[in-house]
Amino acid sequence: MLKHRNQSCCGMTLGENSTILTGIFVLPGSTNLSEAEEAEIETIRQHRQELLEDIKKLKEEIAEVFAEIECFQNAEERQEADNNPGEQTRQVAQDGKLSQRDKLLSLGRKKFNMDPAKGIQYLIEHQVLSSDLQEIAKFLHKGEGLNKTAIGDYLGGRDPTNIQILQAFVACHQFANLNLVQALRQFLWSFRLPGEAQKIDRMMEAFANWYCKCNPGVFQSTDTCYILSFSIIMLNTSLHNPNVKDKPPFERFVSINRGIDNGGDLPEELLKNLFESIKNEPFSIPEDDGNDLTHTFFNPNREGWLLKLGGRVKTWKRRWFILTDNCLYYFEYTTDKEPLGIIPLENLSVRKVDDPKKPNCFELFNPNCKGQKIKACKTDGDGKVVEGKHQSYKISAATPAERDEWIEAIRTSITQDPFYDLVSARKKKIASKN
Repeated sequence: MLKHRNQSCCGMTLGENSTILTGIFVLPGSTNLSEAEEAEIETIRQHRQELLEDIKKLKEEIAEVFAEIECFQNAEERQEADNNPGEQTRQVAQDGKLSQRDKLLSLGRKKFNMDPAKGIQYLIEHQVLSSDLQEIAKFLHKGEGLNKTAIGDYLGGRDPTNIQILQAFVACHQFANLNLVQALRQFLWSFRLPGEAQKIDRMMEAFANWYCKCNPGVFQSTDTCYILSFSIIMLNTSLHNPNVKDKPPFERFVSINRGIDNGGDLPEELLKNLFESIKNEPFSIPEDDGNDLTHTFFNPNREGWLLKLGGRVKTWKRRWFILTDNCLYYFEYTTDKEPLGIIPLENLSVRKVDDPKKPNCFELFNPNCKGQKIKACKTDGDGKVVEGKHQSYKISAATPAERDEWIEAIRTSITQDPFYDLVSARKKKIASKN
């Protein structure tokens, strides 16, 4: 009967000439397949998964549209109530206004967390937020319901409007009579620093200008404040990152900051107080609301489908990879909020390799510790996070060009450290003045 019935699978119809393919879905244990038939099945499976992902996205978009429709319906009800002069109706209208604004504000926050510029635009268009740049800055500084990574991404924008909002945002902080570490604690808690060097530069420049304005006479120039701020941030990492074995002593901190105050040295007592403050209490990194990692994957360095070799029985599996924040994340589907695995790129290298079964391969490996497992983590079959067991990761791209682009992006991510580059550039600027 199978031969003469049309069977539907994955939104595709298999006709009477699909006896073997249909049998595969009925009898998954069958092995009498040619390579062409296996390839066709894999294509169907991939197409099915892509359709499921599209359906999921459409459902999310539909839910958002329904939320907006509800807001507009409430607005119409509010308008109708406003036209009725009855006392009871006026009270209902007032309640409707409050409810309507709350709903618009909630939806605007969600839009901001997914796309900051669109979120701000939505709130202004619906008169929840004024277009005044000072008001926008205060809204971001208050930060209720806002993703702090999204705040940092928006404030770091290079448009003149973003820069003005950044300056107004920094001015919302009260730095008067605070030492530099105290001011940095307050500033870095109000958002999360983005990963791009140019954005970090603009934000720390604005911080240094405002700190010096609030505390005249502490430093001879804003450049001094800028460099010392970066030194403190890097000191915090060196002292409290468990992967850093060589903890810097106070003498090294002094040496790093020699000559940064317009060619002169800062008072040793000042540096000692800053050093001890960081040593005794590391910076607190703000955590965004929610337990998912969605905010981590905004504006990745690179993303796309790749094949990864893994499993107890070594097999190639199609995974969605995202390269961001010096880590390589991989997912089963593009719509997954949490990754199957995380590969920190610290101390790793990447190179082209050949594989007899797959073309366009590259490999992640540790050049200094051959034979040792790479520090990584993944989720097992029960959803528990476990340590990875790979000594290297072999990955295959679709084309040679894609392979080369991934290798270049990973190499850039491994070597990129904007803090050191920015400090070096600013020190050269001071040296040129003298």
